[in-house]
Amino acid sequence: MAKKAVAAKPTFSLVAEDTPQHVLASETSGRGNENVGQQLAIPRIKLLQKMSNEVDKHHAAYVEGAEPGQFVNTITGKNYGSELYAISLSFNTEYNVWRDIEKGGGFKGSFSTLGEAEKRVAEQDVPLDHEIKETHAHLLLLKDPETGELDPTPCVMDFASAKLRVSKAWNSQIGMKGRDRFSGLWCVSGVPTENKMGKAFMNVDVSWVGWAHDEDYLAAEKMYEAHANTSFSAAA
Repeated sequence: MAKKAVAAKPTFSLVAEDTPQHVLASETSGRGNENVGQQLAIPRIKLLQKMSNEVDKHHAAYVEGAEPGQFVNTITGKNYGSELYAISLSFNTEYNVWRDIEKGGGFKGSFSTLGEAEKRVAEQDVPLDHEIKETHAHLLLLKDPETGELDPTPCVMDFASAKLRVSKAWNSQIGMKGRDRFSGLWCVSGVPTENKMGKAFMNVDVSWVGWAHDEDYLAAEKMYEAHANTSFSAAA
């Protein structure tokens, strides 16, 4: 089993030490849970498995140093390690089309409706080599734990299959906080687990870090407003 990477301990606070103004404010609208709008082409964050192309040194998609349990940007190839610090801006349900990994694998697109996904499958040379996965998509802003800077480019993390349970629990935790979805910072990590058949794989664990700094909240609010009516689904 790959050794879990340990993020460097920051010399500053990643979250507000005292309750910030955006939490103390009496007005709470619960913004960030809309799931309708236009299409948006943005980077996606992938949790690597043993069979992922990014960990195969002989595959064109190989990312140097990548190991199972780490997170990789599917567009830039950036390896974030086994932990992410993220503000969740909004949430959507989509239908992703994948080619069977034993047939070469590959992401074939994400769609806002099951009908659109079925159409994409039908367009493939061998439709039976493809499957549709109902997927929870979280639009995130990432915070660098070493510099404390908030990445201005949002990204999407998909939760499907065994990860759906994690996504539902995360949404519940966000809802129980009683503030805007983007009011707090969360730690997202890759953890080893097993399925009912005893087969090992990597899943996601999400834990609360604390309320975001006011400046991070305001930046997240602007990004949320820019994409409030945007769907995350986009054809590959």
